Amino acid sequence: MGNGIKPSVYSHFTLGDMAAYYMLEKEDNQIELLLIPTQKEKELNEKFDALFDSKRLHGDSLIQVKLLDDIYPGAYGPGTSMRNSGTVDECRFEKQVHKTEGTKEIIETWLEDGRGHHFVHILTWTKGEYALGSTTTIINNDDAPTTLELLTSFSIGLISPFEEADASECLKLHRIRSKWSQEGRLVTESAEDLQLEPSWAYWQVNSARYGQIGSMPVKGYFPFGAVEDTKAGVVWAAQLAIECSWQMEFYRRDDGMAFSGGLADREFGQWMKTIKPGESFTTPEAILTVCCSDERAGSTVDYACQRLTQYAQKYVNKAPESEQHLPILFNEYCTTWGLPSHENIKGILEAVKGKGLEYFVVDCGWFVEEGVHWSRSMGDYVPSDRLFPEGLGAVSEDIRKAGMKPGIWFEIDNVGRDSHVYSEREDLMLHRDGKVLTTKERRFFDMCNPDAIAYLTDKVIGQLKKYNFEYMKMDYNDTIGIGCDGAESLGEGLRRDREASVNFVRKVKEEIPGIILENCASGGHKLEPLMMSECSMASFSDAHECEEIPVIAASLHRSILPRQSQIWAVIRKTDSVKRIGYTVANTFLGRMCFSGDVTELSAKQWKAIEDGMAFYKKAAPAIRDGYSYIESHKGSSDRHLTGWQAVIRVQSEEGKLYEGKHESAFVTAHIFHGEVPEKLVIDLPEGCPNTIAEVYAPTAITAKVEGRQLIITPSEEMEAISVLLK
Repeated sequence: MGNGIKPSVYSHFTLGDMAAYYMLEKEDNQIELLLIPTQKEKELNEKFDALFDSKRLHGDSLIQVKLLDDIYPGAYGPGTSMRNSGTVDECRFEKQVHKTEGTKEIIETWLEDGRGHHFVHILTWTKGEYALGSTTTIINNDDAPTTLELLTSFSIGLISPFEEADASECLKLHRIRSKWSQEGRLVTESAEDLQLEPSWAYWQVNSARYGQIGSMPVKGYFPFGAVEDTKAGVVWAAQLAIECSWQMEFYRRDDGMAFSGGLADREFGQWMKTIKPGESFTTPEAILTVCCSDERAGSTVDYACQRLTQYAQKYVNKAPESEQHLPILFNEYCTTWGLPSHENIKGILEAVKGKGLEYFVVDCGWFVEEGVHWSRSMGDYVPSDRLFPEGLGAVSEDIRKAGMKPGIWFEIDNVGRDSHVYSEREDLMLHRDGKVLTTKERRFFDMCNPDAIAYLTDKVIGQLKKYNFEYMKMDYNDTIGIGCDGAESLGEGLRRDREASVNFVRKVKEEIPGIILENCASGGHKLEPLMMSECSMASFSDAHECEEIPVIAASLHRSILPRQSQIWAVIRKTDSVKRIGYTVANTFLGRMCFSGDVTELSAKQWKAIEDGMAFYKKAAPAIRDGYSYIESHKGSSDRHLTGWQAVIRVQSEEGKLYEGKHESAFVTAHIFHGEVPEKLVIDLPEGCPNTIAEVYAPTAITAKVEGRQLIITPSEEMEAISVLLK
């Protein structure tokens, strides 16, 4: 039998197919948030009392906060977790307010600590969405300043409510790892392997706290986490919309696991923030979902991930009109390798005009002085007279005459060590400990400095306007690390700087209506919901012409919308038709972006490319609005690929998962190294069309449908096939 606190239902709300239960712990007047799928409510209610009688619980507040000078947590918590501090112990449930604004429901839950500090957890749901927004606000009504050391954006408790006691051997934890050119690896571990079982005395705090420190929010991990009850078939999942240091935490001190996240706290991210009397502060938004396993959905965690990414659909639907049919791009970086010129761009334009491309991006290096590498010279952004004797305006006009929208590259926030602004304008740079913050090759503009913003407004926005560019690739190739001067802590300095950087992106959009923005940070180091909501698409990775591109591209379906995932198709003059087919098929998993030796290709090579472009355009509706099933049968290595992979993408009505019409679907399969399988048997999910309308396969690989199965017969290693289904 359990003992300790037994929570009771204070209120509950139905939010689409999710239910939010607010559990009041009367002994200490704390309130906890429990999320469950609505289809599980009856099951839970029928055994509610028995389940909670079996559990030993301490109670866990839906707001986790730590104020300076308050008691730190006990039970060996310091250094491991700042949750359940003395501040939390002081907080008491004050009130709950439920509001409706059009199609949006808002639930405000207020706590107060007896000293005039109010903490408001805000949960929002908009009709038709599969996920919830979650933030926390502190309001200081005391007559003295107070300083935060921790304030979470969300905290979900009582996981899992469907199992007795501590849910032994039922809980799996999912995280998504990331490193340069190997983004998006899903890692799954059991609660037992992470030592997240309560101890015999239910005393010691157990925590798996993870995150990222610095200005690249997707470095090490994506700001994502999920807990799965494998027996009940339920997943709780969350993303953070954040550009600075962040953390997530799986926490256990009793039979109910808690899952929380938000800004990296003082211990993890050197973050403290002072709130003056009468002021308030709101955390970055967390995006939450809970769902059941569903035979239509395939992997439960993949289904949960797509519910989270679908939250971004409302933003991309507001993207420029040209973005709605997912145009094909050309980016000259892997053609010129950072040395674009008017002369070589003219040659490229002559080769690609009339091929169906709609955007042409001039990448880095348009500003370089002779003998200086582009990565060390950016920041001055003076167009090179040597490379562009007629000026950038002439190049922009040539691109437009070739039938494409012109785009250009900027690394807005950072400056290279050989630029003039690097050494001559230290007043515009970020500082740490009073010294200019310097890495091996870069310094960083202080985005909170009005003079720096004026400089960038002239150099970036001014030149975009002057030369009539309609597209900007925004790169970011280093990280600030723990933070910078300018605030009460290094972590808060970083947060403010990144907030100002996002505001500059918004300024670009305000001053140049309709501009198409690409989010790039050494490829995929900013693939998080906040920056993705401001941009039409993102560089999926710096994996330019690697064999593992389809693995990365498929994995990213768990983190961003495929319609926003720009995938390189770098074609070399030495490529076989088989290799071109493999490369082109990669791009069906997102947005098609060509580069490479396009001025030197044969008619046979061009045919393989153009056939792929035609297939992509037919698949675009499902890429834009759809849901994915990932069939991964590869080996453990992402670099040395063996086995095979297939992705099924089923078209759905705009913004809906598994609902409405399913007019088309496509399957893209890649065969890797090693023994070639005799055949691949892929079960087509419910609602997926099962008539082959078209096949893209430049090799002898074939496909047929038998009943509800797609049968693919490979012919050799390292080949690909894509099948359009109607």
